[in-house]
Amino acid sequence: MDQFKKLLIIGSVWPEPNSSAAGTRMLQLISLFKENGFVVTFASPAMVSDFMVDLVLEEVVTKKITLNCSSFDVFVRELDPSVVMFDRFMMEEQFGWRVSENCPEAFRLLDTEDLHCLRVARQKAFKEKRAFVEADLLVEDVAKREIASILRCDLSLMISEYEMKLLTEIFKIDSSLLFYLPLLLEEISNADMDTLPSFEERNNFVFIGNFLHEPNWNAVQYLKETIWPLIKKQLPQAVLNVYGAYPSQKVLQLNNIKEGFIVKGRAANASAVVQEARVMLAPLRFGAGIKGKLLEAMQCGTPSITTSIGAESMHGDLDWSGFIAGNSVVFANEAVLLYQDERLWLQAQKNGVDIINHRYLRGLFEDDFMEKIKWPQANLQKHRLNNFMGSLLQHHTLKSTKYMSMWIEAKNKV
Repeated sequence: MDQFKKLLIIGSVWPEPNSSAAGTRMLQLISLFKENGFVVTFASPAMVSDFMVDLVLEEVVTKKITLNCSSFDVFVRELDPSVVMFDRFMMEEQFGWRVSENCPEAFRLLDTEDLHCLRVARQKAFKEKRAFVEADLLVEDVAKREIASILRCDLSLMISEYEMKLLTEIFKIDSSLLFYLPLLLEEISNADMDTLPSFEERNNFVFIGNFLHEPNWNAVQYLKETIWPLIKKQLPQAVLNVYGAYPSQKVLQLNNIKEGFIVKGRAANASAVVQEARVMLAPLRFGAGIKGKLLEAMQCGTPSITTSIGAESMHGDLDWSGFIAGNSVVFANEAVLLYQDERLWLQAQKNGVDIINHRYLRGLFEDDFMEKIKWPQANLQKHRLNNFMGSLLQHHTLKSTKYMSMWIEAKNKV
């Protein structure tokens, strides 16, 4: 087998594409590597779930691995991958030093999903009832861990242009260590649009999001307590259907038929329920990355009302597929306007198609991504010499993390 075509993915969870955009992205990356001739192995220390995708059907080898256990060393040495991709920085912290020690020539790739320190800093500022400022990032412990992980890797995949800017300007990360790779979608044609339900065939509002993700739970609370009553006052017959994987009891308790606030829980088919709705509501008050729910709405021809956080880095210079609202009153009024005005609704739908077809097509990124990986693989020593801070962090992490992990392993055997 060609050693240069072996990819090991170390996943923080087993992919669940029907539960979150992160699961969808992981399958997109797997497909991208497979189509470029890679044999893919997916390993994770996470528990299996009822909703994980069957990777065997995707022709991916799977392996259950254990934290703080030298059995991983044996496994990775025998596999001898050319590329190792860490799913989020926490996996690089746990396994990066083992990869470095046992497969020093493997190209280390980090898929950040989003910039975790940005999400944490924004959430902290929100809870403190103050505006987030970029300087907040510099005092976050999560930022120190995440930036160290980015520096230790040969390349990090970023899903947001704003986060690329933060890394290069605030944290002074060299741009050669970063690559912008958003969610990758297929082109939407006029024929595709003709198959979607029309304005008249749709009714009601929809929210969808994984409830293990704190920004989604906060958004639903905001809808329930503030925004939905304002909408309901203007549209007494309207219904908001709230969908999402892993709803807790506190989420389910928000269900109120009389108020038209219906908590449905996990959607068996997310696209189907989004297509049935006339407007998506996504009042996200903190978070990071780009929002899979809003891209899915565009794919389904469903205009949306969101916030500047929700739309961040998603539409570039193009008009939004609906409205971006600055406060709850404007949010509610624009939701009602979009729900009632077919002309505005059709233009918003068209805007969504333009955003996807100009910014998210797989063909815009695939070749450049593979070239970006190919050059450092062939020139790995030179690439790493240009990243002295990464080498320094790799050296100290290898020493400190290695002995901490060995101590935990020895302790677990007692």
